[in-house]
Amino acid sequence: MKIILTHEVSGLGAAGDVVDVKDGYARNYLVPRGFAIRWTKGGEKDVAQIRRARKIHEIATIEQANSIKGQLEAVKVRLAVRSGDAGRLFGSVTPADIASAIKAAGGPEVDKRRVELGSPIKTLGSHQVSVRLHPEVAAQLGVEVVAA
Repeated sequence: MKIILTHEVSGLGAAGDVVDVKDGYARNYLVPRGFAIRWTKGGEKDVAQIRRARKIHEIATIEQANSIKGQLEAVKVRLAVRSGDAGRLFGSVTPADIASAIKAAGGPEVDKRRVELGSPIKTLGSHQVSVRLHPEVAAQLGVEVVAA
C-alpha cells in the first residue's frame, strides 16, 4: 500500500515521503496513529505542503545537528514526578515531559517527536534517552527521574 508520511518514522522515512509498506502495517499502525495518510492523486498536493512544513522545523545541516547534540549532552535533566513507596511512578514519563524538562534545564528547544524512549520510563532513577536530531545524528541524554 502506498502512503504519505505525515511524521518522521524511524526506519521508514521523513514527513512528506511517499513509501510503499505492507497493508496491515499501514492500516493498523501508521494511519490510525496519524503518522501517515493514504496515497491518492489528490494527496500529491499534500506532499508539497508537508515538505514545506518539514523544512521549517528540520535541522538543516549535520554541523548544526552536531552543535545541538553537544548542547544536549552537556545538559543535566532532572524530572520530579509523583511516585509510590517502592519507587514506581504513577503513570510514566512521556517524550513531551522530557522535551519540556530539557528546555527548563537550559537546553535547546527539542520537538517531542524527536525524543525516542527505548521502553516506557516507569521507575525512579537514571535513564538513557535518545534524541534524533538529523537522520545521521542522535544525541544520548541522561535523564534523572526523582520523587516530587
